Amino acid sequence: MKDFDDATALIADMGHAARAAAAELAFAPSDAKRRALEMAADVLWRDRAAVLAANEKDMAYGRDKNLSPAMLDRLLLTEARIEGICDGLRAVAAQDDPVGKVIDAWERPNGLKIERVRTPLGVVGVIYESRPNVTADAGALCLKSGNAVILRGGSESFHSSRAIHAALQEGLRAAGLPEDAVQMVPTRDRAAVGAMLGAVGLIDVIVPRGGKGLVGRVQTEARVPVFAHLEGICHVYVDRDADPAKARAVVLNAKTRRTGICGAAECLLIHKDIAATLGQEIVDDLMAAGVEVRAEGLIGSRPATPEDWGHEFLDMIIAARVVDDIDAAIAHIRRHGSSHTEAILTEAPEAARHFFERLDSAILMWNASTQFADGAEFGMGAEIGIATGKMHARGPVGAEQLTSFKYLVTGDGTVRP
Repeated sequence: MKDFDDATALIADMGHAARAAAAELAFAPSDAKRRALEMAADVLWRDRAAVLAANEKDMAYGRDKNLSPAMLDRLLLTEARIEGICDGLRAVAAQDDPVGKVIDAWERPNGLKIERVRTPLGVVGVIYESRPNVTADAGALCLKSGNAVILRGGSESFHSSRAIHAALQEGLRAAGLPEDAVQMVPTRDRAAVGAMLGAVGLIDVIVPRGGKGLVGRVQTEARVPVFAHLEGICHVYVDRDADPAKARAVVLNAKTRRTGICGAAECLLIHKDIAATLGQEIVDDLMAAGVEVRAEGLIGSRPATPEDWGHEFLDMIIAARVVDDIDAAIAHIRRHGSSHTEAILTEAPEAARHFFERLDSAILMWNASTQFADGAEFGMGAEIGIATGKMHARGPVGAEQLTSFKYLVTGDGTVRP
């Protein structure tokens, strides 16, 4: 791994090392994995000053690149955010080990005893942008699920990610686990991404986490399986039976809590019967909070255009429109959504059931902010991403979703006639 100019050779070296580590992790004791993650959390907190100094280098780099305020917020680490990363590491450490878990078991009439048990995927490649916390989340979840991981962070988070990775490495050493279990690509060269996408036989699955450009490239070029994480074009539909206080609070939170995350609401749909009253109040709330509302059928900051539907703003901007009824809202979401997260705000259970039955996004919510679309909030400790495809993993990808299964068959000299 000395010649960073040859991306293919670099990734090949890392891949071979990862496969060797994965072979050991497949049967590593649960206690060792737990100790590694707990130690990583302790080291990260101990070295938080150095992590913050590394992050300042990345922030300066981001400002020089004229990143938007929302993108800079994704990149920013504070002491409170580092504490949150440490909490996430400890939460994953405390979870039950999914490896070896019996999913199902049965006995055949011929006496064969069959078990279906969870087993690691092998080597996971994670390609991500901006958010340095993904380094810890992905490293922790892959380790917990017995997978080796190759991390390729964004150029903006280069220094922060390396600082977090150093804590993970120290945790591995302390627990007697192979350091190659969690590796980080040591170069900003984009050629490394292409090399990872073509690493057939070395990387078992690629998880992209970033914007449309990154995910699109991965899906187009990858020769290994991909857990797709598309844009977070999240919709909130305010039904005519919505509770006004709940609706105003939820919509404001869904858009403004953090605008640069994939769970931020990007489109607001309002039933026509409440458009002039509650609907306009919600739009006024958003504008008062500094959100640019691109509206159709409401008085917003400016009129909406066709390009505003199905757009991931990741900023203090939201598209809003009046719809005739719940079915019109569903039709809009089917046409413009990304199958990530949608919410309905209503006090009518039948409307919520209708919404849940007729939409097939990875996450559907009733009277809750789309900002809860997060593995930690789902009790997974952390997530490696929100998978929007329909194969294998879907929704927040935690440790259990990073496993496959195998069959264990036991006989007693049993032969087939």
